[in-house]
Amino acid sequence: MTLYVNLAELLGTRIEQGFYRPGDRLPSVRALSVEHGVSLSTVQQAYRVLEDGGLATPKPKSGYFVPSSRELPELPAVGRPAQRPVDISQWDQVLELIRAVPRKDVVQLGRGMPDITTPTMKPLLRGLAQISRRQDMPGLYYDNIYGTLELREQIARLMLDSGCQLGSNDLIVTTGCHEALSTSIRAVCMPGDIVAVDSPSFHGAMQTLKGLGMKALEIPTDPITGISLDALELALEQWPIKAIQLTPNCNNPLGYIMPESRKRALLTLAQRFDVAIIEDDVYGELAYTYPRPRTIKSFDEDGRVLLCSSFSKTLAPGLRIGWVAPGRYLERVLHMKYISTGSTAPQPQIAIAEFLKAGHFEPHLRRMRTQYQRNRDVMIDWINRYFPAGTRASRPQGSFMLWVELPEGFDTLKLNRALYDQGVQIAVGSIFSASGKYRNCLRMNYAAKPTAQIEEAVRKVGAMATKLLAENHCASD
Repeated sequence: MTLYVNLAELLGTRIEQGFYRPGDRLPSVRALSVEHGVSLSTVQQAYRVLEDGGLATPKPKSGYFVPSSRELPELPAVGRPAQRPVDISQWDQVLELIRAVPRKDVVQLGRGMPDITTPTMKPLLRGLAQISRRQDMPGLYYDNIYGTLELREQIARLMLDSGCQLGSNDLIVTTGCHEALSTSIRAVCMPGDIVAVDSPSFHGAMQTLKGLGMKALEIPTDPITGISLDALELALEQWPIKAIQLTPNCNNPLGYIMPESRKRALLTLAQRFDVAIIEDDVYGELAYTYPRPRTIKSFDEDGRVLLCSSFSKTLAPGLRIGWVAPGRYLERVLHMKYISTGSTAPQPQIAIAEFLKAGHFEPHLRRMRTQYQRNRDVMIDWINRYFPAGTRASRPQGSFMLWVELPEGFDTLKLNRALYDQGVQIAVGSIFSASGKYRNCLRMNYAAKPTAQIEEAVRKVGAMATKLLAENHCASD
C-alpha cells in the first residue's frame, strides 16, 4: 500500500469520525508533510484521493476544506442497558428476520448478506464446479474433525494480517461463524452463567446464550470506541461473569473499530478477573483502512481468547465455512463441535483453500472494501435526504451495516411490518438487545451496488418513518 493511500485513509477516517467537521480547514500540505515524514507530492496525492471521494475540496490560496455540503447525521447515543444480568428475549423478532425467503419483489435491507455478484467470485465458483466433477469425489467423504489441513494452513497465513501467530493445529474449521461462537460459549460456560456482551450486540450470539440457559449482561458501547471499559470493570467486580463476548473490529451493528489501546486494556481486565474472551472477527477483513486492525487474540499470551470468524461475510454465507482459534479451550471446543455437527462439509473447504492458495482472496477483498466504503457514503446521504429530521446514524469503519436511530418512543417493529407490504424489510433494533432495548433503532445493509430500486427502498423506509412519527405526534396531542 503506497504512502499517499495510507495518508488519505487516515485523514478520511478522521473526517468520517467528526474530528474535522463540514466546513473545517484541513491541515496544510506542508504541515502534513512534516507530521508524517513524507514528501509534499505524497500529501498532494493523498488530497487528490480525498477530493475524488468527495471528502475534501480545494480552495485557491486557502488549502483544503471538508465540504460544507457534506452534512453527516449525529452519531447514535450510547445505550443505557440494564445494569444487571437478564434472560434473553426477542426470539420471535429474530425468527421473523431469518425465516424470510429471498424474493425478487422484496428489497432485503435487514440481513447480513455480502455482495456475491462481484466478478472476483468467479474463480471460487469454478473451483466448486471442478471439485464436483473429480473422479475421486473428495467432497463426498467424511472429513477430519479439525477441518481439511489445506484450509487450516491457509487460514493460519491469513490470520498473520491480524497479528496472530498461529499454526494449523491451533484452528478448528466450523460450519460458519455461528457454530464457532456457539461451541466457544458452550466450551467456557454452563447453564445459568453470566456472559458480558457489547450493547447493541449480534443477535445470533445472544440467542445462543438464550438457548443454552445463560444470562447476558449488556455493557454500554460507544459508536466510535466500543465497549465501555469502566462499565465492564464495574460489572466484573459485581457479578460472577464467566466470559466476555464482543465484536471489536467492524462491529455488528455499529461498525466501529475498537482502538488498539482499548483492546489491550480489555485483555488486561479479562486476565485480572480470569474470564475468557469470545471474539467475533467475522467482519475484520472488511475494514476500510490498511493494514486491517489487529484482533484481541493477537495480544493474548495465556490462551484465554477464543477467536471466531468465517468466510460468510467476505465470500458468501452459503458456503457455511468458519473457524475458531480456541487457545487453551481447544479440546473442549472440539468436543462441543463433535456433539453438534461433527465434521464440516469438505467440498467448500477444498474450494476455498484453492481460492486462497491461488492468490484470489486479497484482490477480492480490496474490491469489496472499496465498494462497501463507497456504498456507505451513498447510504448515509440517502438517510440524510429521506429520513426524518433528527435521525442519527453510525459511521462504519468497515463491513456493510449501518445502525440508524430514530427518536425515542418510535417503534421499528411497527415500521418493519408496514414496510413489508411495500416490498422492503429491515432489521429491527430490539433484536440486538438482550432485554429488547433499541426499539427505536434499525440496521440496514448497504453491500449491494446502489441502484434505483435500492434507493427507492430506502426512500420508502424514510417516508414510512416520517408518517408514523407524525401519527404518534398527533396521537399524543
